[in-house]
Order: sequence, then C-alpha cells, then structure tokens
Amino acid sequence: MSEPIVAVDLFRTVMAAAGGRCQCTGQCGQPHAKTDRRCPREHDSYAGKHGGPIRLMAAAADPALTEREAAALPADRLRAWCPGCFTAAQRTVHHHAEPAAEQGGLFDL
Repeated sequence: MSEPIVAVDLFRTVMAAAGGRCQCTGQCGQPHAKTDRRCPREHDSYAGKHGGPIRLMAAAADPALTEREAAALPADRLRAWCPGCFTAAQRTVHHHAEPAAEQGGLFDL
C-alpha cells in the first residue's frame, strides 16, 4: 500500500476506519447509486483502462474547512477521500456558500 511521507500513523488510522475505500456518500454531487450510495474507489486500485492508480487521501470530513483547519484535526474528524470526490465536494460547498453580508460603504446614506 502506498502511503504519504508524513503523518503515516494518522493516514493508516483513517484508511483502516474507511476499509481503504473512499468515504464520499454524495457530497461530491454524485449519488453513487450503483455502489450503495458510497464512492467505489479503493486505495491503490486502478481507475480503469486509461487511469492510473487511485491514491486516497485523509482529509477533513467537512470539505468546507481550510487546509490549515484540517491539518489540526484528529483522525476521527477525517475521512478517506478520492481526489475527484474531495475536489468536487469542495466546489459544491464553495458554490453553495451564502453570499457575504452586505457591508455599508463610506458614502452610503
């Protein structure tokens, strides 16, 4: 099994809890309907004839968190994600974020 260079123990803990499979259950916008509503990608498996090996990552269960916030999380607040699901989940979160409250301008009356 391929592993990251740093935080190996944390990575192993997350992968063991996930059974080596992406834990996305639709946060990416895909229903994963054919695989019991969970992404079918497994760590170190191949994505298909033209795809390379899948490298799951241990990332925040909440894709809205920044990388800095996620780096401080314990293993029980992390999930195994395939890169495609995690990136799509982040886009979904940021796309649906509420617009910032209107700030009054200096010259607003």
